[in-house]
Amino acid sequence: MFSTITAAPAKQSVSETIAVLSGRLNTATLLEDRRAAILGLRSFSKQYPASVASGALRSLIGSLSKDGEDVDTVKVVLETLLMLFSPNEDSPEASEEIALWLADEFTQRQENITLLLDLLDTTDFYSRLYSLQLLSHIHFARTERTEECVLVAPLGIPRLVAVLDDRREAVRDAAISLLIDLTAESVDIQKLVAFEKGFERIFEIITNEGGLVEGARVVEDCLILLANLLRLNASNQSNVREMGFIARLAQLLSSAYKGSTDGEEVAQWAEEQRNRNIYALLALIRLFLVPGAVGTPANQIAFLNDRVLENTLQLGFTYGVDLPIRAEALAACADMIRGNARLQERFAGQEVPSPLANPAMNGHGPHANGVPKVYVIDGLLDLILAVNSVMEFDLRMAACNCLKAYFNNHEEIRKHFLTRAIQGHKMQADELTNIFTTLLQPVPEQVTAEPYRYWFAAVLMLHLVHENPTTKRLAMEVTEGDEASGEEVVTSIQTVASHLLRSVARNDDPRVIIGYLMLLLCWLFEDLDAVNDFLGEFTNLQGLIQAAVENPNGDVIVQGLSAMLIGVVYEFSTKDSPVPRAKVREMVMSRMGRDRYVDKLTRLRSYPLMRDYEILPQKFDLSLDQKLPDVYLDDTFVEFFKDNYSRIIRAIDRDPGLEISVITNGVQKGISRELVDSLRAQLEEKDRALEDFAAEKASLTSQLGQEQADHRRTKEQSASDVHRANEAVEHMRVQLGAKDHAIQNIEALVATLKQNLAKEQAEHQRSRAEAARLKTVNDGLQRAHEQELNKLAKEYRTKESQLQQQIETARREAQNKEDELTKQIEAVRREQTAKVESLQRDHQAKLDALQRDHSQQVDTARKTAEHETERAARRFEAEKADLKATISRMEVDLMKANKARTDGESKLKDLETRLTKTDEALSLAERKLAEAEKAVKSTGERVEELEQRLQAVREEREEVERLLKEKEDVVAEVEKTLKDKEGEMVSLRERLEGMEKEKEEAVQKAVEEIRKELETTKNNDKAEADAATGAEKAAAIEAEASAKAAAAASEIETRLQKEKEDELTQMRKQLEKEREEAVAKAVAEAVAKAVEEAKKEAAKQVKEVKEKLDEEIKNAQSERDDLLLLFDDLEEKRQKYKEQLKKLGGEVSEDEEEDEDEDGDGAEDE
Repeated sequence: MFSTITAAPAKQSVSETIAVLSGRLNTATLLEDRRAAILGLRSFSKQYPASVASGALRSLIGSLSKDGEDVDTVKVVLETLLMLFSPNEDSPEASEEIALWLADEFTQRQENITLLLDLLDTTDFYSRLYSLQLLSHIHFARTERTEECVLVAPLGIPRLVAVLDDRREAVRDAAISLLIDLTAESVDIQKLVAFEKGFERIFEIITNEGGLVEGARVVEDCLILLANLLRLNASNQSNVREMGFIARLAQLLSSAYKGSTDGEEVAQWAEEQRNRNIYALLALIRLFLVPGAVGTPANQIAFLNDRVLENTLQLGFTYGVDLPIRAEALAACADMIRGNARLQERFAGQEVPSPLANPAMNGHGPHANGVPKVYVIDGLLDLILAVNSVMEFDLRMAACNCLKAYFNNHEEIRKHFLTRAIQGHKMQADELTNIFTTLLQPVPEQVTAEPYRYWFAAVLMLHLVHENPTTKRLAMEVTEGDEASGEEVVTSIQTVASHLLRSVARNDDPRVIIGYLMLLLCWLFEDLDAVNDFLGEFTNLQGLIQAAVENPNGDVIVQGLSAMLIGVVYEFSTKDSPVPRAKVREMVMSRMGRDRYVDKLTRLRSYPLMRDYEILPQKFDLSLDQKLPDVYLDDTFVEFFKDNYSRIIRAIDRDPGLEISVITNGVQKGISRELVDSLRAQLEEKDRALEDFAAEKASLTSQLGQEQADHRRTKEQSASDVHRANEAVEHMRVQLGAKDHAIQNIEALVATLKQNLAKEQAEHQRSRAEAARLKTVNDGLQRAHEQELNKLAKEYRTKESQLQQQIETARREAQNKEDELTKQIEAVRREQTAKVESLQRDHQAKLDALQRDHSQQVDTARKTAEHETERAARRFEAEKADLKATISRMEVDLMKANKARTDGESKLKDLETRLTKTDEALSLAERKLAEAEKAVKSTGERVEELEQRLQAVREEREEVERLLKEKEDVVAEVEKTLKDKEGEMVSLRERLEGMEKEKEEAVQKAVEEIRKELETTKNNDKAEADAATGAEKAAAIEAEASAKAAAAASEIETRLQKEKEDELTQMRKQLEKEREEAVAKAVAEAVAKAVEEAKKEAAKQVKEVKEKLDEEIKNAQSERDDLLLLFDDLEEKRQKYKEQLKKLGGEVSEDEEEDEDEDGDGAEDE
C-alpha cells in the first residue's frame, strides 16, 4: 500500500511562495489568515523586494484600510512596507527603481497618503513611528508629489505638527525629521507649520532638551527646522518678531557663551554637539539678515532691542569658545549692523572682553572676573592687527568683515574713524593697531613673518577711501617727514607707493604687495589730485611698469594689478600732471607695449582666484596643509575690478589729447571726453551745413537770374494786356455813345408821336361830342315834334345822310392821318432797325474780337503755365517738400484763374443775353407800334409799355457801364500790384545785399581777429628757445586757420547767394502766378486774395532768410571760438612739454623736436 510513495514532494520556489502568500492575502476572510500571509511576505521583503511588491503591494496597502483597527496587523504591514523601501544590500533584486515604484503607488492615489496620515491619530507607538518613517521614504523618492498630497489631505500638516507634542522621543524625532524634509522648499507648508504653533512647540522642545549647551542632536534638528521655516519667508520672520521669539534667541545665545566659560569638564561628543548647536543658531540668526530683503531692517532693530547683538558680540569675544563659532558670531554681528545707520552708530558703544587679555596666560584661570573690557572697535582692531596666529585667520577675517560692515554706506563713521587713525598716527599712539602706522611705517621683519597684518590694514584703508572723495582728501593730507628738522616731506600716497616698490624689489610675500596695489587702485580711481600726487615722484611710474613686466615671482595677480594701476594712472592723468599724459603713454608703450598690457589684465581676469572668487571659500583650510591661506583679494575690490575691467583695458587706446572729466564734490576736473566728441561732431555738422549752404546759394543765383528775366517778360506782357484792355474799353465807350445818341433820337420820335396822338385823341373827342349833341337834338325833336315825325322823316333822313357824309369825310381824314402816322412810324422803325442792326454788327464784331483775344491770351497763359510747370517739375524733381508744396499752390492758383476766366465768359454771355433781350424789346416795341396802327384806343397803353422798355434799356446801359468801370478798376489794381511787387523786389534785393555785406564784414572781422591772435602767438613764440620751430608751427597754424577762415567765408558767401536765389525764385513764381491771374482777368476778390497770400509768403520768406543769416553768423562765431580754443590747447601742450623736458635735465634734441611736431600735429588734427 505504501509502495506508491517513491519520493518527497517538490520544493516550492521563492516566487511561487510569494505568489501563494499574495493570493492568500487577497482571498483570506479571517484576520489571522491575512496576518499570517503578511508575516510570510515580511520574511521575504528584505531579500526579494521586487517580487513582494509586484505581487502584494496593493494588497498590503489595502490591509491598512481593511484591518486598520487591529494594531498588530497594522504594525506588521508597516514593517513590511518599510523593508521594501530598504532591502538588504546583497539582495539580488535591490534597486533604486523599487523605491520610485513604491512611492508612485502611494502618491498616485491621494487616499493612500491620507491613510498613512490617519494613522497619526492613533496613540499606538509603532503606528505613529512607522507611518512617519514611511512618509519620509516616500518623500525622499517623490518629493513634489508627496508635498502636494500632504497639503491636499484633510488636516495633513496639523496632524504632523501635533506629533511634536508626543513625549516619546522616537516619534517626536521622526516627526521633526519629516517636517525638515517637507519644509525645505515648500513655502505653503512653511506657513502652515508656523500657523499651527510650530514655533512654540519647537522652542519648547529646545528648552526641554537643555538648550544649546546640554541639548543633543534633536536640538540641532529643531534649529534646522526653524531655519527651513524662516529662510526667505518674510511672513514667518514677522511672526517670530511679533510673538517674542527673538528674546528666546537672545537667551539661548547668553546661555551658550556663559556655558562655554563655566570650566566644567565636558565629554568630547557633548562638546562637539554643543558647538554644532551654537553654530546652527548663529546660521539661523543670519537668515534674518539677508542683504536687500524686505524685513532685514526690522529684524536688525529687533536684534538690537532684544540684546541679540550684544550676546552675539560677547560670544565672538569669549576666549573659551571655539574659533569657528567666534568667527561665525562676528560674521552675524556684521550682518546685524550692515546698512543700518542707527545700529552702526550704536555699535561702537558696545564693550567686549579684550582679545589680548588671555585669562589663562595671566594666571587667573578661565573663571577669573578680572578680564578687562574694551570698546568693540578697539577689540576688532586688536583681533585684526595685533593677533599673530595663522590658526586664527578666520576669526581675523570675520573681525575685518565686521569693521567693513561698520563703515558700510556711512560717510560720517568713515570720516570719524579715519580722523582718529590720523591723530593716533601723528601722536604715535597705538602703533600696533593703527592702520596708518602699519601702512606707512612697516617693519621688514614683520612683513616677512606676518604678511596678513599689512594685508588687513590695506583692506581696511581701501574700504575707508573707496568711492569717498572726503576720506580720500583726508588721507592725502597725511605726510611723513619733519620739514622743520630738514627731512623731506613725503605724502601718504607716495609713501605707500614707495613701500609697494620696495616690497616688489625685496620679493616680499605677494599678499603685502597685493594689499598695497588694491589700496592704490581704489584710492587713485577717478581722483585727479591723487593721480597727480602719485606722478609727483617719477620713479613710481617706472617702478610700476617694471613690476608689471619684470616681476621676479611672475605672480599673475601682482603683474595684473600693476598693469591695471598703470591704466588707472593714464586714464585719470592730464596734460598738467607732473608727468604729462602723453609722456605716461609714451613710457607705457615703449617699455611695456599694448599687447603685453592687455595680456596682463586678461590673464588676471581669467585667473581662478579672481574669476571664481564668489564660489571659493575665503577661509583657512587645515586639510590642505598650507602655511598661509589662499586669500589674496577683497570682495569689494573684486567687484570694483570686474566692473571697471573693460574701461581700464581700453584706456591705453585713447589719445593723450582726450582727457577724462571727473566730478569731485560737485567740482568738475579735467576735460570731458564726451564734450570733445560732441564739439567734433558739431564741427563736422557745421562743415556739412556750410557745404549745403554754398550749393543752395549757387542754385539761388541761377534761379534769381531766371526769375528776373521772367519778371521782365511778365511785366512787358502785363503792360501789353493793359494797353489792349484800355483800347477795348475806349472802343466800347464810343459804341455806347453812338447807342446813346440813337436812343435819344428814338426818344424824340416817341415824343413827337405822343404829341400827334394827343391831337388825334382831342379831335376824336370833339367828334364824339358833336355826335352826342346831334343825337340829343334829334331826341328833342322827336319828343317835341312827335306829331311831325312822319312829316319831317324825309328831312331827317336827308340831314342824317348829310351827317353820315360828314362822318365819312371825317373818317377818311382820320384814316389819312393814320396812314401818315403809319408811314412815319414805319420810317422810324426802318431807321431804328438799321441802326440796331448796325450796332449789333459792330457789337458782335467787337465781342468776337474780344473773345478771340481773350481765348488767345488764355491759351497762351495756359501753355505758358503748363510749360513752366513741366520745366519746374523737371528742374525741382529731387528738391525738398517745400518746392513740391509751391508747385501744388501754383496748380491751385491756375485752377482759380481758369475758374475766374469761366466766370468772365459767363458774364460776357450774360451781356450778350441782355443785348438779345434789348433786341427783343425793340422788336416788341415795333409790334406794339403796329398794333397802335390797328387800334388807336390801345396806342396810349402801347406807348407806356414802350416807355417801360426804354427804361429797361437805360438800366442795362448803366449796368454795362458799371461792368466796364469794374474791369477798368481791376486792370488798375493789377497794374498797382505789379508796381508794388516791383518795389518789394527792389527792397528785398537791397536788404539781401545789405545782409550779405554784413555777413562778409562779420566773417572778415572774425578772420582778422584770428590772424591778430595768431600773430600775437607767433610773437610770443619768438622769445622761446626753439624759436625757429615755433615760427614754422605758427606759420603752419596761421596758414591753416587762414585757409579755414577763407573757406568758411567762401562757404558763407555761397550760402547767402543760394538763399538769395531761392528768395528770387519764390518771388518769380509769385509774379508768374499773378501774371496768369491778370491774363485770366480774375475777379477782384481772387486777385486781392492772391496778392495777400503773396505778401504773406514774401514776408515769411524774408523772415526765414533773416533767421538763416543770423544762425550762420552765430555758427561762424562758434567755429571761430572752437578754433581759438584748439589753438590755445596746442600751445599749452607745447609749453608744458618743453618745460617738462627742461625739468628732466636735458636739452631738446632734434629727434625730440620732430616727435614734438608730430604730437602737435596729431593734437591739431584731433
